[in-house]
Amino acid sequence: MYSKQKRVAAIHDISCVGRCSLTVALPIISAAGIDTSVLPTAVLSTHTGGFENFTYRDLTDDISPIAAHWQSLDLEFDALYSGFLGSYDQIDLVAKLFDTFQSEKTLILVDPVMADHGQLYSIYTPEMAKGMTKLCAKADIIVPNLTEAAFLLDEPYIGEDYDQNYIEDLLIRLSQLGSKKVVITGISFDPQQLGAVTYDAVARTFDYAFNERVADYFHGTGDIFGSTLLAGLLNDFNLKKSTQIAVDYTRECILRTVELGQEKRFGVCFERAIPYLIKRLGLS
Repeated sequence: MYSKQKRVAAIHDISCVGRCSLTVALPIISAAGIDTSVLPTAVLSTHTGGFENFTYRDLTDDISPIAAHWQSLDLEFDALYSGFLGSYDQIDLVAKLFDTFQSEKTLILVDPVMADHGQLYSIYTPEMAKGMTKLCAKADIIVPNLTEAAFLLDEPYIGEDYDQNYIEDLLIRLSQLGSKKVVITGISFDPQQLGAVTYDAVARTFDYAFNERVADYFHGTGDIFGSTLLAGLLNDFNLKKSTQIAVDYTRECILRTVELGQEKRFGVCFERAIPYLIKRLGLS
């Protein structure tokens, strides 16, 4: 007996070269058996990490017409998943889209993709970072890294100088922006381990998901993590298990990249690890 296929609307940019955003979200969520609709927020010739002189086309003016057409088709979504936004105006437009398509069954996951290593991405402004709290208030789950968490809370980025108490306090304060569940990525309490910490504001519980660290920094891993987390949740795994699957799959993708000697700025070889993901989700 087959259940109805679930549908996601993924609201991210398209980087034509460099695996991130929609070129990661679409194949990963689709491989998890989920019908994935896309709403591009911008088109870039490459992603912004490791490449110079990239082209950039803002698609702000296309968001409302696309959403209106979807509404005319009476489309329903099991999840709305937003990531990199192309302009400040898109924050209000995506918030409106959430209001339009949200139902009792709809999960809203916001990955506030805007910064890393203490710095905003080149296209983002402090005004956009502050405005991102509006989307977080509408989300069921938010998935910031430590830098994005600091910008959302309008406080200094402290780098690697943190402990478990600090992270748990950060999670609680992030949940007070409005989301019931928060996942902070890129957390390490041990130099040999890297992963994520979750907080459920309703149950008031914290959970930890770690795996062995792979040395170096790899572009696009945040998008892989967020997309895999959502894939796990929509395949009926709880937040703790979905987070662990996302941590493990992200690491598996990195390992494949290292084995193949892939140039890091092109992102990680997630394609080679899709069979691993399918098996972890129990779909094989």
